[in-house]
Amino acid sequence: MYHQSKGDPLMEFDYEPGRYYHNDADGRLVAEVTFQTLQNGRVLAVDHTFVREDHRGQGIAGQLIETMITHAQNHQAKILPLCTYAKAFFQRKPEYADIVAE
Repeated sequence: MYHQSKGDPLMEFDYEPGRYYHNDADGRLVAEVTFQTLQNGRVLAVDHTFVREDHRGQGIAGQLIETMITHAQNHQAKILPLCTYAKAFFQRKPEYADIVAE
């Protein structure tokens, strides 16, 4: 479940343990969010959000965090925002307070 804002195009992300990411056609990293699984999978600590400079300002970082929210919901987990972007995202969006780990 992705939430689109301001007509931004949705980006599809690949998954591997501890990471959602998107590479361009040349295999270069465009965007990623990384996380650590804590407390036997009950908490996902988001420790890094990255969007390549030429793709910034398109809402991609927000899509990464929303992907993490969906992942957490599907695994009955909470999110512990550690990186600056994740912290700011959850401060701006109190509607997600219930998914944030104390």
